[in-house]
Amino acid sequence: MMEIGGILWQADEARKRASALWRFAEATAHLHGAEPDDYAALHAWSVREPETFYSALWEHLDIVGEKGGRSFVPGEDIRDAQFFPDARLNYAENLLRRRDDGLAIIAHRDDGTRRTLSWRQLYDQVSRFAQALSAEGVGEGDRVAAIVTNDLEAIIAYLATSSIGAIWSSCSPDFGPAGASDRLCQIAPKILIAVPGYSYAGKIIDVEPSIRAVAEGTDLSRIVIVGDAVPHVLADLACVPLKAWLSPFTPTEIAFRRMGFKAPLAILFSSGTTGKPKCITHSAAGLLLQHKKELVLHCDIRAGEKFFYFTTCGWMMWNWQVTGLALGATLVTYDGNPFHPNPDRLIDLIAAEEIAIFGTSAKYIDACLKAGLKPKESHRFQNLKLILSTGSPLIPTSFDYIYRDWKADVHLASISGGTDICACFLGGNPLLAVRRGELQCVLLGLEVDTLNDAGNPVSGVPGEMVCRNAHLSMPVMFWGDPDGSRYAEAYFSLFPGVWAHGDFVEKRPSGGFIIHGRSDTTLNPGGVRIGTAEIYRQVETVPEVEEAIAVGQDIDGDQRIILFVKLREGELTPELEANIRSRIRSGASPRHVPAKIIAVAAIPRTRSGKISEVAVRDTIHGRPVRNTTALANPEALELYKDLLQLRP
Repeated sequence: MMEIGGILWQADEARKRASALWRFAEATAHLHGAEPDDYAALHAWSVREPETFYSALWEHLDIVGEKGGRSFVPGEDIRDAQFFPDARLNYAENLLRRRDDGLAIIAHRDDGTRRTLSWRQLYDQVSRFAQALSAEGVGEGDRVAAIVTNDLEAIIAYLATSSIGAIWSSCSPDFGPAGASDRLCQIAPKILIAVPGYSYAGKIIDVEPSIRAVAEGTDLSRIVIVGDAVPHVLADLACVPLKAWLSPFTPTEIAFRRMGFKAPLAILFSSGTTGKPKCITHSAAGLLLQHKKELVLHCDIRAGEKFFYFTTCGWMMWNWQVTGLALGATLVTYDGNPFHPNPDRLIDLIAAEEIAIFGTSAKYIDACLKAGLKPKESHRFQNLKLILSTGSPLIPTSFDYIYRDWKADVHLASISGGTDICACFLGGNPLLAVRRGELQCVLLGLEVDTLNDAGNPVSGVPGEMVCRNAHLSMPVMFWGDPDGSRYAEAYFSLFPGVWAHGDFVEKRPSGGFIIHGRSDTTLNPGGVRIGTAEIYRQVETVPEVEEAIAVGQDIDGDQRIILFVKLREGELTPELEANIRSRIRSGASPRHVPAKIIAVAAIPRTRSGKISEVAVRDTIHGRPVRNTTALANPEALELYKDLLQLRP
């Protein structure tokens, strides 16, 4: 088997030269003096000379708005730096430039529904929605909250909110009452947009309890229910059906409200597994430029191509994908169970819609692998040029799987960032090779490094990932954090003046990176720091194991590793346990081998699909789990409560 770091794919010369990143490097050669295929030099310039880089980036990305005379003003601290301090722009205006009959959005649901909007129809629907918001008294700085599915109405509402200068914040409807109210009530929204229910794997799930919890927890002037009528159970609330709410308004020219660089666009929420969710507030200009930089230069997405990211409205990848409209790309969305009514559901969709860019989670790719799906034997992905993966580290065997069983000539980009920046630090690059198990590069404009506990740079070994310079989509603030203390504690308390992101990563000789897991769940047996992803990479090669979670247990003044495994079927026999230990020992190291391996029926996950190591760790130590509403299956923690007395 190929080692980690082995080359799996590289674009040919023609494809490189046709890429937007190559063209950008050529167009800016007079500023940096590097050859177009010298990404390291291009990146060095983007960090060394932010004034010229960001000015050139604005022009190359064809941003609609008033740029102003300054592109970057440094400060005493990276939090004080200013991007385009004289600029004025509107996010929605940049996404609604087309008004023709080409397809803007194709929306699928797991019940088989397929709906579309042309660019003209999208503009008109946003116009009507914006008028309705204004008629309710919603204006600049007001919050519009939403409990919505990943569908047409969500995108229309998001763009309409942006067009008038208001602030958007959404939860997916699978958040329960406490989860939805913990998030949305913190920001005191004026309006709530909500679906009354949603379909998932053939079942209709009622959202009324979540709607009511938000309505009772904050002072709403209006609740707009997506659909033609308000369900009887919501009749006592100030609800109006979307159809009736929009009926007084006809499409007109949208008066886009242009605002300064730091004007908020959206409030996203941390997972909340370590406390009440943080209300991470992002600017319109920051997200627009950052997303376009990533989508255009690093993903090479072009006008007219179909771009599909499997996500919900509670994950930052939804906001990220929506910005694809600014490129003139056609968005394809999907809401529901990705394996309903059959395991090939999304694979069929990719082929039928002739998707060019498909994004998903590492968990989905691993699930397809373990289900034995081999798409290339049944589907022709003629248009598919890029597969994106994020949410958790993409293990080497998943790289192998994509190139073996999906498509040999595809750019596979494992990308990593987070809700904190609603963007990426590390990701894809059409000019560089895809190497097994690695993220290709640091993205333009970002000075990313890895530090040891003493704050010294390290390479070739895992360290804390940091960003040393200001970046476009740093949050403008946390809502409800007037003195900025929670913001400072979240990112700048570990290494003063340097953004510490909370990822445990390794810088590779190639310039790529390996992510070893979240640093706050890093294992430390015998004083040796171990990333949980290193263990998962080995365990997930064991066919009998469906998924696993590793945590550290404090015992006798040290820490030992406990590995919990959910089996596909059968029992954890001594032979299987020995096989798991052997895989970990040979594939990682003897230090990675767990002290105990325990079979469990379920593994707790957040609503965005990430395993919750923190929740399990706290549970086995008898500590309270501080926000179970962030979990999709909090009942799973009951399986771990009796394990407090785990002894040798």
